[in-house]
Amino acid sequence: MLMNEKNCKDKELNAFLQSNTKSHYLQTAEWAQVKNNWKHEMLVVKNNEKIIGVMSVLLKKLPIFNSYMMYAPRGFVCNPDDKEALEKLTTEVKRIAKKYNAFVFKMDPDIPDDNYDFKEMMKLLGYKYKANGKTIQPQFVYRLNIKDKTEEELLKSFKAKTRYNINLAIRKNVRIREGQRSDIPVFYDILKFTAKRDHFDMRDVEYYERIFDYMGTEHVRIFIAECENEPVAVAMSILYGNKVWYLYGGSLNRYRNYMPTYLLQWEMIKWARRKKCDIYDFGGVSGYKSKNNPMYGVYRFKKGFNGEVVKFTDELYMVFKPHINNMWNILSDFYNKFLKSKR
Repeated sequence: MLMNEKNCKDKELNAFLQSNTKSHYLQTAEWAQVKNNWKHEMLVVKNNEKIIGVMSVLLKKLPIFNSYMMYAPRGFVCNPDDKEALEKLTTEVKRIAKKYNAFVFKMDPDIPDDNYDFKEMMKLLGYKYKANGKTIQPQFVYRLNIKDKTEEELLKSFKAKTRYNINLAIRKNVRIREGQRSDIPVFYDILKFTAKRDHFDMRDVEYYERIFDYMGTEHVRIFIAECENEPVAVAMSILYGNKVWYLYGGSLNRYRNYMPTYLLQWEMIKWARRKKCDIYDFGGVSGYKSKNNPMYGVYRFKKGFNGEVVKFTDELYMVFKPHINNMWNILSDFYNKFLKSKR
């Protein structure tokens, strides 16, 4: 049976996304399904029938303005030095903006902040930089290079205290198991407890179910740390292309002195290594590393695994309807300053 044209295109697209060094799970059609309250457009550009660039664009309608905001999380997916791909993708962005009567397009690409050639090229293409340090995705992340490294080499590279805590968890008989979809309620309960304790927002349980359902077990893993057969810490990771991302995690106060979160991270790093990944991404950290920073504890924990802080370029945007964009910025600032903190 011959594969139909759509399946051929999907196969070609997925092969490009999986192989490109700038691939990201946020740039997949599967993730767009997770974000089911947004519309979605997948932009694909070619040279001589060969894909050279891809960008997944999410679109949110603002009824009060009868206009759409466009957002490409961690877009583009292409060679950042490929001017042709960037130009063609930008042309597609403008086409989609016209189609949906959009007022602004935003993106926060997986491009280091010191790539000045890329930044200059974006300016020439008409993009502007939001230079206030506020981005939708974290601008600073903590990454560990695991390419071609053995478990012994990785473990030896960790800070002494981190190695000690991993070994302590092993001595205390902490067990790590890979969860199934049926474990999402356990995962959610511990995440909910952590959110209340540490004062951060979280989503409803259906959101995490959609991640599992749409990204699939090929890409998603839930890891559960158990002490004396009791779940005490959880984490969710996503594998895509040459990276694994630590996405969400939480822990109970009970058995915290057994250091289950350290062993959880180590098991996820080993999983990434078995999948022949190059990078393990611990997720966001603050760019302000002072001990007075409320997020310093998160940075200190991740720093123990001896990776590096990566700073991405500022958020890029292109405005199509300035008056609507200005009004939206005023309303957003008001909400964040006066209403969100009172929720």
